Amino acid sequence: MAKNPAGRPARAPRRTSGLSRDLIIRTAIGILDEGGESALTIRALTIRLSTGYGALYHHVADRNDLLTGATDEIITGVLSGTATDTDPRAALRALALGLFDAVEAHPWVGRELSREPWRPALLDFYEAVGRLLDALAVPEDALFDAAGTFMSFVLGAGAQSAANASHLAAATTDRDTFLGATAGRWSGLDPSKYPFVRATVTRLRAHDDREQFLAGVDIFLRGVAGDA
Repeated sequence: MAKNPAGRPARAPRRTSGLSRDLIIRTAIGILDEGGESALTIRALTIRLSTGYGALYHHVADRNDLLTGATDEIITGVLSGTATDTDPRAALRALALGLFDAVEAHPWVGRELSREPWRPALLDFYEAVGRLLDALAVPEDALFDAAGTFMSFVLGAGAQSAANASHLAAATTDRDTFLGATAGRWSGLDPSKYPFVRATVTRLRAHDDREQFLAGVDIFLRGVAGDA
């Protein structure tokens, strides 16, 4: 590393142009993906962007603003990547799966949605859900409850997925090992008290979280559309 006349390492040149809120948010997402919420600090951003605190605060208010902006960016990406002008059932399925996959790829999003659920981008998501349910001919007096149920299921599953990922990371074990150990404990339960739980042991070991989530979405859609 080059040194200045005093013999100290020279500082990296600071960014003097091209800094924008979009660039800051994209950089924050990268830091969050690499190290989780604890890794995202204003100082970490100034280092990554080779800029100063003043320049950064010109575009963002604080760390909470960064977390909100990063989460909104991910949700907006789900919306923009989903065609909502086609079959409403397929569009609802795609929206649900898109958000689930986004939380799977960015576990911090699930925790942020639990911390502050009704952020601007999520209102856009909710609006899309309501319009699609209306297109499915859900009765007007049931639309509010149907949209709320759909959102609760999707967000709840996403938050649970994020919690599971954090648990496995902290336990330094993989999913198969964890499910195998859980299935072993369930197999030893009293069959007279837990007949259903014991009957699900085989499915527990082999189940896929994404497929199970989609099965839940399909159960909801069949019910809300009045399928036989």
